[in-house]
Amino acid sequence: MTAPSDPPSPRKPRSTRKPKAATEVAADGAAAPDAAARDIAVAGLSAAQAKAEHGALAAEIAGHDRAYYQKDAPVISDADYDALRRRYEEIEARFPKLKGADSLSEKVGAAPSEKFGKVIHQVPMLSLANCFSDTEVEEFVARVRRFLAFDGGEELVFTSEPKIDGLSCSLRYVESQLAVAATRGDGAEGEDVTANVRTIACIPNEISGADVPDIIDVRGEIYMAGADFEALNERQAAAGKPLFANPRNAAAGSLRQLDPSITASRPLKFFAYAWGEASSLPADTQFGVVEAFARWGFATNPHMRMAASAAELVAQYHAIEEERARLGYDIDGVVYKVNRIDLQRRLGFISRSPRWAIAHKFPAEQAFTQLEDIEIQVGRTGALTPVAKLTPVTVGGVVVSSATLHNEDEIARKDVRIGDTVVVQRAGDVIPQVVRVVEEKRPAGAVPFQFPHLCPACGSHAVREVDPKTGKEDAVRRCTGGLICPAQMVERLRHFVSRNAFDIEGLGEKQVEAFYDWGLIASPADIFTLEERNARSLQRLENREGWGKTSAQNLFSAIASRRNVAVDRFVFALGIRHVGETNAKRLMRHYGTVEALEEAALAAVMPSDTHPKGNEAWLEMTGIDGIGGVVAEAVVEFFEEPNNREVVAALLKEVTPEPMEQVASESPVAGKTVVFTGSLEKMTREEAKAMAERLGAKVAGSVSAKTDLVVAGPGAGSKLEKARTLGVSVITEDEWFALVG
Repeated sequence: MTAPSDPPSPRKPRSTRKPKAATEVAADGAAAPDAAARDIAVAGLSAAQAKAEHGALAAEIAGHDRAYYQKDAPVISDADYDALRRRYEEIEARFPKLKGADSLSEKVGAAPSEKFGKVIHQVPMLSLANCFSDTEVEEFVARVRRFLAFDGGEELVFTSEPKIDGLSCSLRYVESQLAVAATRGDGAEGEDVTANVRTIACIPNEISGADVPDIIDVRGEIYMAGADFEALNERQAAAGKPLFANPRNAAAGSLRQLDPSITASRPLKFFAYAWGEASSLPADTQFGVVEAFARWGFATNPHMRMAASAAELVAQYHAIEEERARLGYDIDGVVYKVNRIDLQRRLGFISRSPRWAIAHKFPAEQAFTQLEDIEIQVGRTGALTPVAKLTPVTVGGVVVSSATLHNEDEIARKDVRIGDTVVVQRAGDVIPQVVRVVEEKRPAGAVPFQFPHLCPACGSHAVREVDPKTGKEDAVRRCTGGLICPAQMVERLRHFVSRNAFDIEGLGEKQVEAFYDWGLIASPADIFTLEERNARSLQRLENREGWGKTSAQNLFSAIASRRNVAVDRFVFALGIRHVGETNAKRLMRHYGTVEALEEAALAAVMPSDTHPKGNEAWLEMTGIDGIGGVVAEAVVEFFEEPNNREVVAALLKEVTPEPMEQVASESPVAGKTVVFTGSLEKMTREEAKAMAERLGAKVAGSVSAKTDLVVAGPGAGSKLEKARTLGVSVITEDEWFALVG
């Protein structure tokens, strides 16, 4: 719905039907305001008349919003709608006490915000695993059945729905009122965009229904329809402003405006399809909850269906694929979810995605272009990555000028040469890559590409590591310059401040590189001493180009706010090879503190001829569920390097790592190390591990002196014997269930 000062919506004109008479019913079922009061000028309304008409207008306008944005069935013209909005706002201007927090005038605009705050998601907003073929869908269904120990006879129903290509958003309602709106962010922490979301007309400020819980996070996708996007770009071009690359970028940029009135002027929409924290749920199935969302006033996708087999899911996928071009908004696949919520809880999560859902992505779009050059980029771990520089070409609605070539073996295999005509695609509609060379169009004189053996950033030797177990060369060539390599240092610092690490607002990639070039930051600890050193400096940050007193102070405040950070984020930020977010969580759930991890790493012994299985410290680390020899070796090598220990020690003087949030801390197994062995009869091994972690336990793959509990099923062998030898408590599967309740 457009604001009073905006031109009519470019998507489609509203009906030219006249406003309803006083005896008719408004779009939402509420009676229209008294006709006599409507004929009185605002200046002549009494306080009682103004209050009554203000409430009636609010109901009428909200009804028209729903008719237009949710049902695509407008009942009045733009001019008539704008007249209602103007009168509503005139009444509020004359009677300010009528303007509350839920005023419809707040839907149009509000005072600009200086910056976005952060919102902690009470239930993380996780991403979905992807699949790209019908066979993978069959494997997904089979995997779910195996996990649940369904032998084929039990009914297993899934939902399928289009995967909207927009921006994920969580809307928190407390006692039916919209309290907080947040972007997905890193899944655990998002941006507070409440003021902007209040300007999106199709998102209700208040929800109603007998089954609305006291607290619920309604989640979904904010997007922009294709016709609205084209019209927006036409207005941008007419105003001499930059054009948006695609509807998703336009939606994301519109939502993240510092001035909510700009968001209000953009044609954003919202589909509700999921939830986070909820004090209760209106149904016990995915489909049922989404139906409740529709009853509460949210737009839900009409193409959502149920299926009882992989074949039905695939059939629905291809049906949606055929409709894709006619939907009017961008989608990049179809999402499948287990329908029963109790089964979703049993299935749980793995890494950053649920076991009970998957996204079936559409095939990548392709285009032809010319490869103008091959650049070698040096990553934060010293990896040399070849990047194809391309003549810009549009692929899937996005202009692509660079694409990955992966590694030197891939270049040789595809025989990619500078000057070649190549086919490029967006892998999973996201990452551009070179698919193949069009050899018949190869220019004369094109020569095979020679991959450099020296680091282009520092001149150090670049080598390919050899796996001692297999004798095979690593596919990646790495710079041996380490901390002297400027490319690695900048990349390591960028990684350190990145969203999923320390997440320091205002210290992005450009700022990190500039600070490094200016000699202000050369190690992570330097970030936290920056303000103190700046106060003593003859050339202060606020006097440098692009900076001022306010921006510098904002940066110092952002840095100060991250002096306390979750310990797993701290470890992830160190950039230890093979230690991503998931492995950082696994390690810190087990060791608890950075000091304990460092102590364990220094105590561990690499496998050798004398000690083929290492010492107890090594066995303990490799026994952590999900942490094998490769990761353990990387951790040990990191802490064995004195320079790394110095970096960590300096950082710990400035930063306080906070304990990881424990799940189910009051459970009888919280904090205990548990090992499952033998054949479990009432649950699968994966389900048992998921249950234990959900209850706050640490799951290990081997028994050691630090094991607290062994759950043994029939056929338990060496692990059971070792547990008895070490005096570790051993219980049966039935006793496990009795223990955890």
